[in-house]
Amino acid sequence: MPDQPAAFVVGEKPAIHGEAVGKGPPLVLCHGITATRRYVVHGSRVLERSGHTVVSYDARGHGESDSAPPGQGYGYPELIGDLESVIAAEAGDRPFVLGGHSMGAHTAVAYALRRPERLAGLVVIGPVYAGSIEEGTLTYWDGLAGALEEGGVDGFVDYIDRSQRVGPAWRDSVLRFTRERMLLHRSLDALAAALRQAPRSRPFAAMEELETLEAPALVVASHDAADPGHPRAVAEAYAARLPRARLTGENVGESPLAWQGGRLSREIAAFCAESEVAERLRRPAA
Repeated sequence: MPDQPAAFVVGEKPAIHGEAVGKGPPLVLCHGITATRRYVVHGSRVLERSGHTVVSYDARGHGESDSAPPGQGYGYPELIGDLESVIAAEAGDRPFVLGGHSMGAHTAVAYALRRPERLAGLVVIGPVYAGSIEEGTLTYWDGLAGALEEGGVDGFVDYIDRSQRVGPAWRDSVLRFTRERMLLHRSLDALAAALRQAPRSRPFAAMEELETLEAPALVVASHDAADPGHPRAVAEAYAARLPRARLTGENVGESPLAWQGGRLSREIAAFCAESEVAERLRRPAA
């Protein structure tokens, strides 16, 4: 019988809720904006069955976690601080693999730039930030936040439908899982605030910084027809900058790899089993 997830709470203001499942070297996962911890590997149990303790958590203002308290917000300095608290509580001083999708990918990379010596490997799924913040992009995020504030989940989903140029073959699936994940949040007001603030925050200053990261990396790209919000060109740019990166993704016409929990988990498990990553995971605690 597989291990059951062990819930945890770190911090007080805000309290960050998460879970750890499995036994073995830690693998810490960070989700994207408007998602929850369920939406990195989508419920797959492959990673714990392959011998890892999988640690996932809801970012502040998302899922079960608290909203930002007065005087704080939803920028990357706060997101990185919450990640540091989760790592301290659930990974301790052990080397670990760190991964994330979209906002979570940016949070993971920013942490890696701060603490490169801690990582055995880095998994970057669907990054969006490419070293600059475009005004047109902020208009989109502000519109999405406004739609959520004015129309709730229905308004949010309708805005996605109007604004994202998702291919017809994928439209119904995108709208369905968008609605499903939006229903998991305790506070839509907090989520709207995160939608306005996180895209205005820089996880790091410039793409050139990625060239300093020596840990092995796996970069997961999707084709733009199904997932235009996570441009393939950005993922390719991360893979080109990270010195020891391998790029992977689905074939043209397939569902994005980032949406396929089982297949994505197998890709991550294979990455963790690569000789260099496995050796780094066996190093003594810092």
